Amino acid sequence: MLKLYHCPQTRSSRIVWLLEEIGEPYTLERIDIRAEGGVPESYRAIHPLKKVPALDHDGEIVTESAAICLYLSDAFPAAKLGPKVGQRGRGAYLSWLAYYAGVIEPGLMSKAVGAQGFNPVSVGWGDPALMEQRLAETLEKNAYILGDTFSTVDVLIGSTFQIAARLLPKSDAIEAYKQRLEARPAFQRSLEKAAA
Repeated sequence: MLKLYHCPQTRSSRIVWLLEEIGEPYTLERIDIRAEGGVPESYRAIHPLKKVPALDHDGEIVTESAAICLYLSDAFPAAKLGPKVGQRGRGAYLSWLAYYAGVIEPGLMSKAVGAQGFNPVSVGWGDPALMEQRLAETLEKNAYILGDTFSTVDVLIGSTFQIAARLLPKSDAIEAYKQRLEARPAFQRSLEKAAA
């Protein structure tokens, strides 16, 4: 059984969307990370930093959005949300998952808080403007991040366009991408479930 530890209006909402894309039964366990007094200490056994998302799949605990995305697409290959090991395109798939966690997320967070005074060459995520350019150029050429096929990468990166749109570049291609994602039935179902 799949259980997602979830708090509405957080990064865990993207995993609700992914679970809807996969179509396997799952449950949501709400963790109020904004609760007065904080998250119960017992939750540290699930996530050492008491954050969401966290996934429990028959006792196997997975944390961090990119890791959960990779885990779920590998665990449920019938959903066809990512190339399997040895399959063509696997390298690009893994590279984009890692690029999200190592470049997109920290780059956007540094931009969100107005971080200044660091040399983009000396930080792992580099210049946020170059990351934005790469995303824009990719979506000008492709319907989805990996080409013509929707994948788990689109859930991970596409959800960022939903929650951090003000921090990302604006273009017709990006707007069309957002609309394609929002039109997906699984995305629509996830909105109601993630809000609960």
